[in-house]
Amino acid sequence: MNDKSGLEVHYLPVSALVDSTHNSRFHSKHQVRQIAASIQEFGFTNPILIDSKGTIVCGHGRAAAARLLGLEQVPTIGLESLTEDQVRAYILADNKLAEKAGWDKSILAIELQYLINLDTNFDVTLTGFDVPEIDLIIEEAKSGSKPDQDDQFAISGSR
Repeated sequence: MNDKSGLEVHYLPVSALVDSTHNSRFHSKHQVRQIAASIQEFGFTNPILIDSKGTIVCGHGRAAAARLLGLEQVPTIGLESLTEDQVRAYILADNKLAEKAGWDKSILAIELQYLINLDTNFDVTLTGFDVPEIDLIIEEAKSGSKPDQDDQFAISGSR
């Protein structure tokens, strides 16, 4: 096992980053615009992971959004301790493992309703949820619909 400690954030020119030819995921123009809006609202809070050659391992969508926004530099974390084979596997794992997470629809509905009710005119679509989707989630929560919880696992262990 390689030592993965000591990760450091470095700001690099977005123009110096290279998209990986091994990335099998893609980002629609709509999603890139959503990521860009999120970066504008919340800042660049999730660094782009790169290999020793400046090739993007994870964060292709964030890099595309940074280019769209005309950002000159972005935060990066180098994964120099990973072999080329590990990088190729991690590109897949990072994307696939994120897909496997589920939503607690009741908490999600509460959080979305909270954001909708803010007096600050907060744009709730910055969460990545579109208005019709938000309406459906809230309506399902009000009607008492329960999501399939066969594979649900709470990190806290409270369920």
